Amino acid sequence: MVTRVATVAFEGIEARAVDVQVQISPGNVVFNVVGLPDKAVGESRERVRSALIASGLALPNKRITVNLAPADLPKEGSHYDLPIALAVMAAIGAVPADALDGFTVLGELALDGTITAVAGVLPAAIAASSRGHGLICPAPCGAEAAWASSEIEVLAPRSLIQLANHFKGTQILARPEPAVQRLASSLPDLRDIKGQESAKRTLEIAAAGGHNLLMSGPPGAGKSMLAQRLPSILPPLLPRELLEVSMVQSIAGLIREGALSDRRPFRAPHHSASMAALVGGGINARPGEVSLAHRGVLFLDELPEFQPNVLDSLRQPIETGEVMIARANHRVTYPARFQLVAAMNPCRCGQATEPGYACRRGPNERCMAQYQARLSGPLLDRIDLVIDVPAVTAADLILPPPAEGSAEAAARVAAARERQTQRYAALGVEGVTTNAACPAPLIEDAARPDADGIRLIRDAAEAMRLSARGFHRVLKVARTLADLDGEDRVRRLHIAEALSYRSTLDRRPAAA
Repeated sequence: MVTRVATVAFEGIEARAVDVQVQISPGNVVFNVVGLPDKAVGESRERVRSALIASGLALPNKRITVNLAPADLPKEGSHYDLPIALAVMAAIGAVPADALDGFTVLGELALDGTITAVAGVLPAAIAASSRGHGLICPAPCGAEAAWASSEIEVLAPRSLIQLANHFKGTQILARPEPAVQRLASSLPDLRDIKGQESAKRTLEIAAAGGHNLLMSGPPGAGKSMLAQRLPSILPPLLPRELLEVSMVQSIAGLIREGALSDRRPFRAPHHSASMAALVGGGINARPGEVSLAHRGVLFLDELPEFQPNVLDSLRQPIETGEVMIARANHRVTYPARFQLVAAMNPCRCGQATEPGYACRRGPNERCMAQYQARLSGPLLDRIDLVIDVPAVTAADLILPPPAEGSAEAAARVAAARERQTQRYAALGVEGVTTNAACPAPLIEDAARPDADGIRLIRDAAEAMRLSARGFHRVLKVARTLADLDGEDRVRRLHIAEALSYRSTLDRRPAAA
């Protein structure tokens, strides 16, 4: 007789159904796990054996075969421990076999029979709900699973004994409640930054439309401080976005105690990060920083210090909003709709733009050109806002804190985002809530300028040699500027300001 328990295998954020089949038959005493398991799954037989013994059960002196079907799908991770153990318990009569019908099971076992947390519970719960199943998962992950649906039955035991008692009716497991992450501290405030009014204005524009931003300036000008305060003016995640972000975080194992947060992600990898760390990959094709920053901010400080091939790997995710990791035996796709914010010095010395400074590496223009040549043109073409951040003077530092802070800027950003959400919902564009994510054909209608604006952008496109991508990105920024002003029509002044944020690209020095 074969007992069956349903579980899942993860391909990106998709949970595919896996059937755990256990057969106990006469023969040599052996415990085999087949079905393309990886090392962690293969070792589960020792954890299952020890957990059952600790729970007062003994494996029969027979041949135990565990098959993970479909057999051609790679099985990775430790979450197969619990479904294998329950299938064995059902086979030996420790739990009723029909009690497991209609449940998807995942969890890792400790040697003492307790059930420990695993990654991917939220995607597994959503997949179980779509199949009409309940979910059995570790107790620390129960609150996470409860977010999938209010109708799904969720059992979150702490041990095998507790789960067996529930099935026997001697102990009832209550359904866990969805948990919200309690944030320990408030975000840094824009009021902390003195001076840099132009940079603050640009940061507000980037937040309002979800635009990519590059800040260039000498060390100590406040570029990193500005970027770190961007989350304080971004609106909270919408319910649909919260689910998308949480599914990626669940796969990466970043959700603690099952609590979700509506705060947008802010990821700031070091410039020594590899391509696999940034876009995803590795042996198990894990999500990278671009996916962990989905619906949030990816901040790259010291941008030219990243390896050029690593930076160029961002070009496709910026355009498509997703990243595909191809392996010999399977392909994995992760969402990657992030807002890129980058900071850089004008040259390796950092002071080439300061009056009277002479670079030790040669003429200032040559030093700047060689340093900035590490950034490819196609990558820069995908950045909407490029600004120079000058050094802060002593006169700025002795001034009192500014009257406006993050709260005032966040209110204006929220109003502009609401206008964009309503606009694209009325147009029937699914999944688009910001101007930066608007498709190129649609933005031509949504941001159609007045007559003066059309003449200006036509002349500027020829003079600045704008690419088609650059032309559409100027329209997107102009549409955001009009939204911040509360206007339905894009006017000439909006086009002019949007063009000013791309003119910095034309002033890049040429290498000698």
